[in-house]
Amino acid sequence: MEILDILIIGAGPIGLNCAIEAQKNNLSYLIIEKGTIVNSLYHYPLYMRFFSTAEKLEIDGTPFISPAPKPGRQEALEYYQGIARQKDLNIHLYEKVVKVFKIDDVFEIETTKGNYFAKNVVIATGFYDIPNLMNIPGENLPKVKHYYTEPYPYARQKVVVIGSSNSAVDAALETYRKGAEVTMIIRHSEISKSVKYWVKPDIENRISEGSITAHFNAEILEVKEQSVIFKDYDHQIHEIENDFVLAMTGYLPDFEFLRNSGIELNGDCLNPQYNMETMETNISNLYLAGVVCGGKDTHLWFIENSRAHAEMILNNIISKLENR
Repeated sequence: MEILDILIIGAGPIGLNCAIEAQKNNLSYLIIEKGTIVNSLYHYPLYMRFFSTAEKLEIDGTPFISPAPKPGRQEALEYYQGIARQKDLNIHLYEKVVKVFKIDDVFEIETTKGNYFAKNVVIATGFYDIPNLMNIPGENLPKVKHYYTEPYPYARQKVVVIGSSNSAVDAALETYRKGAEVTMIIRHSEISKSVKYWVKPDIENRISEGSITAHFNAEILEVKEQSVIFKDYDHQIHEIENDFVLAMTGYLPDFEFLRNSGIELNGDCLNPQYNMETMETNISNLYLAGVVCGGKDTHLWFIENSRAHAEMILNNIISKLENR
């Protein structure tokens, strides 16, 4: 029975960085990824641009060359998948981890294709896989989309966009510019302050001039085949014609998987318990890396500020090995 030094769950940028650090330190490792390399980035909107500049997305000191001030999705895919090829990283793709459990000092990792054993496990699964559902009647209709990729299917359609974050604003502006009649339904009193600074004036101006209709302090109540029902700030109920709903309500980590792995989740945001200096959870030798660390607060961690997790984790693992 082979027992790996480290098994990494997730081949996103931070998972790749963990593998590179393991490789540098001559530790046996394996990444298991349920989709393709940097799977979450692959499912981003086709024309999405990062908030961060290219150098802040780099891993392992490998230059990320981009002709634009802010790199886009395709450039990021080329960069991270290129690193995986160049480093010849040990990755199993299209294999989902079902369960992680510990027997004495060894983890057994059950996947859709078999079982693996490791002394240490790093969970770097991100948060893009589970939509934050609205839990309203009609949410399961085919016209409701929790993922937005490109604007072309929505030309000449009546589109309702739920939310006011970056994804909602991008969807509203892009579909409007391809000929959609766009209505935004927003829980808060204004466009989110976290919206990219070069985009925020654009959406505010489109709303101000009436090109895009926005209902603030509003809440969607029901989706029907040809309409939506929502409540406005005066608690008045409205029904408007509608062809598609783009529910840009955010995404969540797989909390059930974290719980089943033995990780304690705390507070309303279900923050996973971990040591901020080592990234080790309440389970010895089980680590978290990347945006999964933030629980429901998915804006807390991103590539730029979680790249350091890989080195922190490997330093802790190596120090334990040296002290045995």
